[in-house]
Amino acid sequence: METKFVKMHGIGNDFIIMDFYSEQIPNRVNFNQLAKKLCQRHFGIGADGLILVLPSDKFDLRMRIFNFDGSEPQMCGNGIRCFAKYVYENKLINQKKISVETLAGEIVPELIFSKENRNIIEGVKVDMGKPHLTRKEIPMSGNPDQQAINENLKLNNNKDFKVTCVSMGNPHCVIFTDNVENFPVTEIGPIIEKHHFFPEKTNVEFIQPLNDYEIDFRVWERGVGETLACGTGASAAVVAGVLNKMIQPDAIVHLKGGDLRIQWDNDEHVYMTGPADSVFHGSVYIK
Repeated sequence: METKFVKMHGIGNDFIIMDFYSEQIPNRVNFNQLAKKLCQRHFGIGADGLILVLPSDKFDLRMRIFNFDGSEPQMCGNGIRCFAKYVYENKLINQKKISVETLAGEIVPELIFSKENRNIIEGVKVDMGKPHLTRKEIPMSGNPDQQAINENLKLNNNKDFKVTCVSMGNPHCVIFTDNVENFPVTEIGPIIEKHHFFPEKTNVEFIQPLNDYEIDFRVWERGVGETLACGTGASAAVVAGVLNKMIQPDAIVHLKGGDLRIQWDNDEHVYMTGPADSVFHGSVYIK
């Protein structure tokens, strides 16, 4: 079956978007395997993940996402910005605020239009919900009702790090450093990702506070590796920074692919604002 797709990215975190909102999903398709095949950069389309646009019985739409390795995470912050822009520009919805069903629950992105041209979407602000901080919510081993803030984590290579753990619908382990550019992310990231403390594995963020309102950021994404950006990770990083009294709750996160504004607001919800861009469209045969 020939299926159309759109390639999009959110500050370098790139996705293949397939629209099954009004079309039937092909029978017997294994999307875990399809994601692994299509996301290959040399033998496929190339992406960090595959996103499906689907109808929802509860909300306006439903989003499923599959990582580069075929695993299905609960949510993706950069992915949902791309999702929101796609469904509006392709006239699946006509309002600027959208309720989206995800494995992390309801997520609400809001389209931001250019003041000069109301037809141009210049960004998407996403209500990421409240961060979850207890070990049972992350999930993380240990006392289920305790938080993990500035806690020592010992690795098998005898190195240890102070970590703060946060769930933004998916698990994050945040490490502060004085030099994020030279930090061995590709060495330490996969060790922490698969650490026995995290039964569902974890994303790992390495952040360097620059001042009260800015941080530099690198990320090792669960099931993907180091990427140019991670929206849920940027959200978790600001939450961790506030909990450790290192930054203010309204901060700019400088990621490899660009900047995101993260606000941990008075209603305890985290709001992420950033761009989403289309790259190209095409079609692919699904067997």
